[in-house]
Amino acid sequence: MRFRHRAAAGFATLLLPFAGLVGLTSPAQAAASATATATYAKTQDWGSGFEGKWTVKNTGTTALSSWTVEWDFPSGTSVTSAWDADVTSSGTHWTARNKSWNGSLAPGASVSFGFNGAGAGSPANCKLNGGSCDGGGTVPGDAAPSAPGKPTASDITNTSVKLSWSAATDDKGIKNYDVLRDGAKVATVTGTSYTDTGLTAGTDYSYSVQARDTADQTGPAGAATAVRTTGGTTDPPPTGDKVKLGYFTEWGVYGRNYHVKNLVTSGSASKITHINYAFGNVKDGKCTVDDTFAAYDKAYTADQSVSGTADTWDQPLRGNFNQLRQLKAKYPHIKVLYSFGGWTYSGGFAQAAANPAAFAASCKAVVEDPRWADVFDGIDIDWEYPNACGLTCDTSGPAAFKNLMSALRSQFGSNYLVTAAITADGSSGGKLDAADYGGASSYVDWYNVMTYDYFGAFDADGPTAPHSPLTSYSGIPAAGFNSADAIAKLKSKGVPSAKLLLGIGFYGRGWTGVTQSAPGGTATGPAPGTYEAGIEDYKVLKNSCPATGTIAGTAYAYCGSNWWSYDTPSTIAGKMSWAKSQGLGGAFFWEFSGDTGNGELVSAINSGLR
Repeated sequence: MRFRHRAAAGFATLLLPFAGLVGLTSPAQAAASATATATYAKTQDWGSGFEGKWTVKNTGTTALSSWTVEWDFPSGTSVTSAWDADVTSSGTHWTARNKSWNGSLAPGASVSFGFNGAGAGSPANCKLNGGSCDGGGTVPGDAAPSAPGKPTASDITNTSVKLSWSAATDDKGIKNYDVLRDGAKVATVTGTSYTDTGLTAGTDYSYSVQARDTADQTGPAGAATAVRTTGGTTDPPPTGDKVKLGYFTEWGVYGRNYHVKNLVTSGSASKITHINYAFGNVKDGKCTVDDTFAAYDKAYTADQSVSGTADTWDQPLRGNFNQLRQLKAKYPHIKVLYSFGGWTYSGGFAQAAANPAAFAASCKAVVEDPRWADVFDGIDIDWEYPNACGLTCDTSGPAAFKNLMSALRSQFGSNYLVTAAITADGSSGGKLDAADYGGASSYVDWYNVMTYDYFGAFDADGPTAPHSPLTSYSGIPAAGFNSADAIAKLKSKGVPSAKLLLGIGFYGRGWTGVTQSAPGGTATGPAPGTYEAGIEDYKVLKNSCPATGTIAGTAYAYCGSNWWSYDTPSTIAGKMSWAKSQGLGGAFFWEFSGDTGNGELVSAINSGLR
């Protein structure tokens, strides 16, 4: 598969890549200035990684216009990603400078920035704006508070809910608590209860609480509680037991301007069961977050966010992950999986396959990062060409894929979904014969069989052919390149029908320089496309080049000298009927932003699988 794996370059605010996470030491207190302090604490520790936080406080009587915190880590300890500060290093010396929007501090005010780190050392030799850091704000060794208990909800009405929780602990004492609704702070209280008002009837919310100590150090948020207010109406979740899964692309928030809220405004959120968030990267044999800005740092205004609440600069989580958290609060039936790999990043799996256990552990550390652990319900591995050639050639061997999926299931256990997107090459001796998909199926909940991209203008002169044929037909350019043959081959390898999802592309592939309407014509190259030649979204093609015929269960369109193939609501209905007749577990699609503003393709999948 080609198109669906080309990730546009994302923006990033961090100067450092997100690396594999390993443990750090206990909290440390840095050193002092006459007018300001800088204190450090380890706020998260999940065994295979940690989160650290620096807090700068103006203890003087005049305003600070900027701040720079410097410290030394011992060799082997490093910052791997950071937020709310620009962090650089020279050897073992680290420097953090304020962002343009958080450098000014009035007397008594404070600001914090955080980071993920690797290694086993503590910060030392701290300097704040060139001076020492311990101006008397806290006591050396002061640790951040623990996480408070999971809130208990009571007295739920149409517009309010009472929350109570067990107290956090701290070596110097708790000052107050922040109450978080859908990840955003809605109140600060001194006790261990709070009544949230002004809510919407019949609406789902997610609440958690974090504590602050007497030195204004904020601890980690505790476990979240889902609350649904009484009254109101909401769209019912999809009926039946079939999986209806869509891919949401990390980079779509840029040029495509497609955000999680679009799933709500299009009506698609009420018609799906699962979302694959694509893609995490695979580097150095480990899972990593790819575009950290889009994933968890991009700020959303109230009108852009699912909850209708604007992000604040100091909230623990922003970006797509926070929006997905809000979506799950609104639509509790939706499960979200973090998908790693894709066409572009599948080359990284060769190193991962050399040590499957280490790879699986790294993936779980990313999926269970405490900042977003409640967002993800599982992991999807998009290794597109194990023991075969794609963007690169893999020589891991026929058992590598099975070994990798076995390690992931062992690491994630039965409480997480473990799935894989796999090739749909049903030809004799093709990619489906290169790896042990049958043996690996015992470790997965399902396979996303990528039954599209069979034909396209990557063969510039044609022949024209539907890129997602359901069945074979007379004149098909390659035997075995169709959905029915791929599904049949997987079944013959022992994969249960219920573990197979049929793939649908929400886009078309097309050629130009074509002189005949029927499939099989010659061409001179790819047809023009909005983002890439030879590729166009369904939402554009339905108007710019309407379908003129169907073949092998897929629509095609001839307009001018251009020839396109794509699925329509009508052909999707036929494919869903076929999927049910085969006993398949459901369907999935690439990807949400190709659909119309009212989600007509998602609606066709939902209706067809009822």
